[in-house]
Amino acid sequence: MSRANGDGSRVRVAPAPLIELRNVTKYYGDVRVLDGVSFALHEGQTKIVLGGSGSGKSTMLKLMMGLETPDSGQVLIEGVDLGRAGERQLMRLRPRIGMVFQESALFDSLSVFENVAFRLSEVGTDEDTIRDRVREVLGFVGLEDAIDKMPAELSGGMKRRVALARALVSRPAVMLYDEPTAGLDPITSRRINELIIRLRDVRGVSGVFVTHRLRDAFTLASEIAVESGGRVRFIREDGTFCLPHTRFVMLRNGRTIFEGPDEVLRRSDDAYIRQFIA
Repeated sequence: MSRANGDGSRVRVAPAPLIELRNVTKYYGDVRVLDGVSFALHEGQTKIVLGGSGSGKSTMLKLMMGLETPDSGQVLIEGVDLGRAGERQLMRLRPRIGMVFQESALFDSLSVFENVAFRLSEVGTDEDTIRDRVREVLGFVGLEDAIDKMPAELSGGMKRRVALARALVSRPAVMLYDEPTAGLDPITSRRINELIIRLRDVRGVSGVFVTHRLRDAFTLASEIAVESGGRVRFIREDGTFCLPHTRFVMLRNGRTIFEGPDEVLRRSDDAYIRQFIA
């Protein structure tokens, strides 16, 4: 990305972050949930947000989705301040971000097909495109055969995968994950994590992953997905490579107390961090 100088030459300009929080403070009543938090997610990055209950993790995601507004500071999506954006700008930006909620949040009265297609139907996408997109994303999460089922017929893990497919149907540049494996058994959690890693490494989707489950967090920070001949393999860090675009962010009492790679997080001398990861 570049811009013209006054003399006609071109100057390289770094692209705006996909998502940016600038000195954001947020209150719920008299409780300050976020206290001057700044955060940036660039293209190709994954940020893993950790912190105890009430530290502000989920509130950050709601601000990024435009579901909440800050009491002070700015929330920007691709350089656009959500607090000043017009409806036309918001319409353009909304499909750029997908979100998987902790409880899946499926519509109980709609089939799997209808749940996944919901966003496309709302904006008037033609039926052939909707059908192709829904089948594509259900294929990605391994639920093609569940297309006509109702949510009541699905297991908890299947519901999370449908929620992931629904978030992917608009082909977002960024995925937000709010405790996507909460309440799931280890095998099902592993499957969800593998899907998220595939999105990051094979499809190039940036992400913000909020969790309190350290096993999931360190899996995302230490494994890559490699696709060859239509098959995907998962490879762990072994000293021959690292994941330069996956970073941890630790919150405490609404403030950022750490940002960096997992290797540095593990070696931290901070008493709160050491207790959290023990």
